[in-house]
Amino acid sequence: MSPNYWAVVPAAGVGKRMGTNIPKQYLPLAGKTVIEHTLDSLLQHPRIQAIVVAVSSEDRWWPECLPQDKERIIRAPGGAERCHSVSNGLECLLSLAAPEDWVLVHDAARPCLRREDIDRLMETLHGHPIGGLLALPISDTVKRANAEGVVLETVNREGLWRAMTPQMFRLEKLYRALREAIAAGVQVTDEASAMEWAGFSPHLVEGYPDNIKITHPQDLMQAEDFLKRQGREG
Repeated sequence: MSPNYWAVVPAAGVGKRMGTNIPKQYLPLAGKTVIEHTLDSLLQHPRIQAIVVAVSSEDRWWPECLPQDKERIIRAPGGAERCHSVSNGLECLLSLAAPEDWVLVHDAARPCLRREDIDRLMETLHGHPIGGLLALPISDTVKRANAEGVVLETVNREGLWRAMTPQMFRLEKLYRALREAIAAGVQVTDEASAMEWAGFSPHLVEGYPDNIKITHPQDLMQAEDFLKRQGREG
């Protein structure tokens, strides 16, 4: 029997760099909120069974942002850091999914995800024992600087990629890797880093560059332009 596909969206962050009084995932964008666009991109894919959204217990905006297809949305408790939110989301899936099922972990603040990127991720990794992630090869010149912003060196960009989401891994392997990394006090910035720490080698799948993460105020204007080009205005 073929494995099923599920999604986890960590959405407990506050987005301090945006400088707004509400979390960035609830900011208005092209007729909806950021997170509504994000969830729509996942809900519209026919192979994704359900989405677990990890939300802070103090979140007062979430109920207003439930999409129409809310039957496929499961709320999980958010955590102090992204890794804790993802771990909580995976724990919710343990009673619903098989250990070898695929889980796509996607940032709440990446509203421009294309169907083609999800398809490419699934098609590339469907027989892979571990999984992988969407990423982009780095094309810019990369500088390493000190705390004062002074250049220390130019970094060789050959073989360097910029990690994106979704990151897709087998449920049990990812859950175990995250839990063990958290218990060991390892700094886990994404799911792939937890898998790497556990001794696995994730596969990189090149994605579209318009799958941007909303981090700064100017990102909203760029995201709106991308959504209009994709025909996804609210």
